[in-house]
Amino acid sequence: MKICLARIDDRLIHGQVVIVWVKAVGADKIIACSDEAAADPLRKALLLQMAPPGAKAYVLPIDKAIEAYKNPKYADFKTLFLFTNPTDVLRMVEAGVAITSVNVGGMCYKDGTMLITGAVSVGKQDVAAFKQLHARGIELELRKVASDRKVDLMSLELPFGDA
Repeated sequence: MKICLARIDDRLIHGQVVIVWVKAVGADKIIACSDEAAADPLRKALLLQMAPPGAKAYVLPIDKAIEAYKNPKYADFKTLFLFTNPTDVLRMVEAGVAITSVNVGGMCYKDGTMLITGAVSVGKQDVAAFKQLHARGIELELRKVASDRKVDLMSLELPFGDA
């Protein structure tokens, strides 16, 4: 399986992904990797309906996404992986998924998080996962849309310094 893009966007499949990112990276498959979304039949159905013409979408729990990545049957997939958080990305990387770069596009504010850009809020667990990904040499870049200039996430002053 060729990974065209790994993106963190807690909305998973939505207009921006469908209209801009799929075309920009040349993906023909979208895999939303989320235990929560895969376990919610309504959310899963809504996400699957957002697939653009010419691209097939899947909503898989993390373990199934890892299995799909490793399955030679899917070797010709040109895939856009979507995640809601960096902890799930780290789980996949630790399981052997060859993610070399992560686009961080949107993580909404919720209790216990701090806003670091206009579209990204992080909590202590997120910062710890980003630091582990960075330590593995994985690029962590901030961009909402493909035409935006890449910003190195690790160049920002992240909260929760002890994470």
